[in-house]
Amino acid sequence: MDEQIKVSDYREDSIPEWNRSELLEARRKEILNYGLTFPGAYTDTPFHDENWVLLRFRKNRRTFAATYERNGNIWINVKVDPQWRDVWRSVYKSVLPAYHQNKIHWNSIILDGTVPEKEVRRMIAESYDLIKDK
Repeated sequence: MDEQIKVSDYREDSIPEWNRSELLEARRKEILNYGLTFPGAYTDTPFHDENWVLLRFRKNRRTFAATYERNGNIWINVKVDPQWRDVWRSVYKSVLPAYHQNKIHWNSIILDGTVPEKEVRRMIAESYDLIKDK
């Protein structure tokens, strides 16, 4: 039985350099497509910098995920309940205090293959839940 392999199944160090930019954009697209499955979600580039693509909730325009390329990886900033913030950071070395956002309420996830896709999706879903009723 053929099993579909996703871009997120590959570790960064196993990809040839000439495929790296295509891989990064495919990773970002995967994340954005997942985020767009939430009711009222849309993408936005408010900073006039195509490197930063946000997922927002239409009803209140709040951001629940920000994607960007940094240091050769795609990063995602997600809103986090402060009670869970340090749990995520201690379990995964690629979950850090958010780059360019409030470090108490936001985490950055580096998509380097060390955080399982189901956990990345869980963090995005939790972020959406935190902003949708504001």
